[in-house]
Amino acid sequence: MPAGRGHFKWAIARALGLRISGVGRAFAEAVAARWRGAWATRRAKVSSDLGRTHWARGPRWDASAEGLLAAAEGHRPWVDLEGSFWPTALPMDALVTGANGFVGRTLVRWLVATGKSVRALVRPGSDLGAWPAGVEVIRGDAMDLKALRRAVDGCALVYHLAGVRRAPDRQTFLTVNAGSTELLLDACLERGAARGRFVLAGSLASLGPSREGRREEDPFAPAEWYGESKAEAERIALSYRDRLPVAIGRPPRILGPGDRENLLFFRLVARGLLVRIPGPERPLSFVDVDDCARGFLMLGERPEAVGEAFFLASAERTSLVGLQEEVARALGVRARPLPVPPGVLWALAFAADGLSRVTGRRLPLNRKLARQILAPGWTCHTDKAERLLGFRATTTLEASVARSARYYREHHWL
Repeated sequence: MPAGRGHFKWAIARALGLRISGVGRAFAEAVAARWRGAWATRRAKVSSDLGRTHWARGPRWDASAEGLLAAAEGHRPWVDLEGSFWPTALPMDALVTGANGFVGRTLVRWLVATGKSVRALVRPGSDLGAWPAGVEVIRGDAMDLKALRRAVDGCALVYHLAGVRRAPDRQTFLTVNAGSTELLLDACLERGAARGRFVLAGSLASLGPSREGRREEDPFAPAEWYGESKAEAERIALSYRDRLPVAIGRPPRILGPGDRENLLFFRLVARGLLVRIPGPERPLSFVDVDDCARGFLMLGERPEAVGEAFFLASAERTSLVGLQEEVARALGVRARPLPVPPGVLWALAFAADGLSRVTGRRLPLNRKLARQILAPGWTCHTDKAERLLGFRATTTLEASVARSARYYREHHWL
């Protein structure tokens, strides 16, 4: 039952929880209207760690008669928690941090499809867009312990996907990707959350490049700052496994509708250019975003996942050139090779990072991407996830690229 002022509304919902119609429904509408008039302008101000004042966040239930009746019957209609005036205290099945990100949105959709109630933690000021019915949205920063405490309340499953993939310096990667992991784990312990599972989104980057294929038991060997930060996040998460059931998913390159990490290559190919780095072919493992989300779902459900890390990848492999050739086929264009020597790529990446520091904009090209492109390969084996979890990525490269290309065109990203 909601705490504080929520008792009032919950009591109304319970009182109206019978299946009624006619006069009873008219009465419900009247009660709902009176509630909206009495409480709509009530707001509580709280001070942030930065000393600024902002509106407190919390759950705002649908105040229509239908919403109250649905609440009484145990169904939570879609709500945006911003702007409400009491703290979140409703039990939820799962929390997803970074829920408005590429993988986060897809995971939320998969969780809802399995019948779970979901709370989504999204960045303040971010575009919410459309969410499935039944999702509660909290605006908050993954580095804000107060916001994390509120977000984890009552959540048996916690999926930590929030983080940065682009940053101009090492410290930003470590502070956000590793630091937020520790803050969220502490919040779970304080609030008694994640008793079912704490699932961390790791990365193949934490183990470093490989042409032959990394295995889960290989030591950490990151080749760039992002991978270093993800390795540190894993170390932190696993240090809590005596107190919380922790599981880790390590996807490689992720493709699919809404992806921005590979958008640069789609745009270049759309303009008839195919980037080719001199030297031997550099193999790549990949996974489609829907397969990736399904893998994270299994990590939150299967008991074999506790205390373990798994690569969530397709058994199919490609390369940077192979990926771009598939993009050209999906877009129906003929792309000519554009040789880019490593020195030129490095120079462009350094310039891009310098511009990012000055302007604050995160550009698609940076030193992290340059290191990844110039590595001998980024591959991993998938047999552990298949053996212990029954996970197998079924989306082919052709299908994933085609879905991405269709999305980019429909949304005018190209």
